[in-house]
Formats: sequence, C-alpha cells, structure tokens
Amino acid sequence: MRNINIDYYAIDDLLSAEQKMVRQAVREFVQREIRPTIEEHAQGHTEIPGLMKKLGDIGALGVYIPATYGGAGLDQMSYGLIMQELEAGDSAVRSAASVQSSLVMFPIYTYGLEQQKQELLPALAKGDLIGAFGLTEPNHGSDPGQMETRLTKDGDGYRLNGAKMWITNAPICDVAVVWARDEAGKVRGVIVRREYAGFTRIETGNKWSLRASRTGELVFDNVYIRQTDILPDVASMKGPLSCLNSARYGISWGVIGAALDCYQTVVKYATEREQFGKPIAAFQLQQRKMAEMLTEITKAQLLSWRLGVLKNEGRATPQQISMAKRNNVEMALKVAREGRQVLGAMGIVGDFPLMRHMMNLESVITYEGTHDIHLLITGQDITGLSAFS
Repeated sequence: MRNINIDYYAIDDLLSAEQKMVRQAVREFVQREIRPTIEEHAQGHTEIPGLMKKLGDIGALGVYIPATYGGAGLDQMSYGLIMQELEAGDSAVRSAASVQSSLVMFPIYTYGLEQQKQELLPALAKGDLIGAFGLTEPNHGSDPGQMETRLTKDGDGYRLNGAKMWITNAPICDVAVVWARDEAGKVRGVIVRREYAGFTRIETGNKWSLRASRTGELVFDNVYIRQTDILPDVASMKGPLSCLNSARYGISWGVIGAALDCYQTVVKYATEREQFGKPIAAFQLQQRKMAEMLTEITKAQLLSWRLGVLKNEGRATPQQISMAKRNNVEMALKVAREGRQVLGAMGIVGDFPLMRHMMNLESVITYEGTHDIHLLITGQDITGLSAFS
C-alpha cells in the first residue's frame, strides 16, 4: 500500500524539533491507551478509566501553564498539536484535556489569587483533580451575557444560586470554575468545590455524541462561596470569553486530528476494497472525494498553524480564532460524512472510526460557540455591524 501523505504542504518544515517530539509522544499515547478500547467506551457510553491521570502523566494538561505551577510550560503551537493528536483518538479525550487546560487552569492562572494557583494548578496538571467550567445555562447558551446564575453577598462571603448545563466532566469534577453575576451586575468567576453544601452534579445521559465523555448539569442551591474562592482579577464577560478563545483555538487543531483519522481510514479502505474488478480508489468519484478531503484538511492545517504563530506572538484576535474554529469543525464534519459514504455500510459500524467521529463532531460544531454564532462574529468584524440583536 502507498504511504498516506497527511502533510501535503510540508507543514512539518515549519515546526520545531520540540513541537514534533511533543506531537509524536502524544500520538504514541493515543495509539497505546485510547485506540484499543475507545469503540468499547463509545458504544457502552462509559468513560475511559483513569483518563485525566493518564493525560497528566504525559503533560497534556495545562500545556502552556508555567512549570512553576505544574504545567508543561510549552508554547501555543505545542498545545494545538497535542489537541490534534488527542482528538484523532476521540473528541472526548480532547474535550477532557481542553476543559481542564483552557477552561479551568487558564482562568485560575490568569485571574486567580497566588494561593489559588499554588493550591489548584499542580493538582489539576497531574489530573489529581478534575475540573469543570460553568457558563452555559438552561435558558442561555449563545447569549451567556444574560446568565441568571447569581452571586450575592453574605457576611464575609457570598451565596451562589443557579444552574449550568451541558458541562463536560460535571458528574466527576472536583472543582468547577463558575461564572455568575454579582449584585452590581458584574460577571465574576468563582471556584466551587465538590464538597460544598448545596452543590449538586447531575449526569446527562442518552447522548448520541461524545459518548465516552461525562456530561452533566451543575446546580447551586445557596452555596456558600468564600472570598478566597473568587477570581479577583476579572469582573466582566472578558473572563469567560477569554477562556473560550483558548478552548476554541485548541478545537481548531483538535478537529484536524479527527479529520486525519477519517481520511487515513478512507484511503486505506478504498485502496483495498475491490468492486467491478478493481479497487474502488480507482474510480473517479472516490478519487474526487479523497482529493477534496486532503485539500480541505491542508487548508485547515495552514489556518491553524498561522493562528498558532499569532497566538505565540500574542497577536491572535478572538475573531481570527472564531474563523478557524468554525471553518475547521465544518471541514472535519464534512470529511467524516463523505468518508462514511466511501465505506458504504461498513462506515456505520465500530470497526471503523468514521461514524464515531461524525457524531462527536456534531457536538463540537455546537459547543464553544455554534457554527452560526461564529459566522456572525466574523460578519460583525467585516462590517462593524452587530447582527446578534
């Protein structure tokens, strides 16, 4: 069989030796720890045992957090490449690392007290603690600025009331970074620990997507929040949106991994499967599908690589990140769908990863900002006019 080229524009030439080494280490981890059992967990709707500890052991949590706080101290390109390799295994794996890193560790590191950083970040980096991020609510998804979760003063502390939905790791989290409005109407980040009275975690079942990931609801019934649980250095929507920007950047890379896994599966199958006396890869319609897949994957790789350069230089804008997230997720979903057709009926069974990736990507195209919302973010940047209301 011919070698399957997944780097058509020699993008590896643009990566450092360290970045490629990091990518290879995570690729080997996925091959060893994820691929052998991921279909079993997806089919059974069960989590991967000890996943967070395993991710911590290979340095995949808090990738860009300084080593002084337990992180790997790597650059943004390395973070993206790690997300790519994890999602090649399954979106649930990348989601776990993304939430822990971008949505929990990032705000604690960026906006937290020194005491909070020293206490929580090393444990989160090791996977000894599992984190969750509470922003989306039952009545507010794309318009988080209208959140109903409230933080009210109570003596030396506060009381937290409300609920958050569609939260990755909710049923198993030890700590949650939750966003709520205080009595002055400002958006504040608070750290909620699993042992706090009035804090309930409810699992969401019957999912057709991200079946190897634990999803749920966080409910706060008059939960007492200490002053030392408040993230002091932000009091606006800048807080949660900056976290989402970090996560969206990682997603733009992650979905390339899912697309590459689908693409390689398709090429291998099409060159081996024979119909009408020859491999189906010899038919024009199938070659068109594979050529378009590789073209779109290559464009996505270049988009995320350039975004990684801008992130490393501190110049990436939220609008640029939105464009990459939207484009790349749509690309990966189309690759999975087209690839499933190449495999015919075999594409729907767990012997091949295409249907699993496709169903996962149906969630990824919605979370961290829906496809349509990201279009409006780009549209507003183009025109200077808001179409949100």
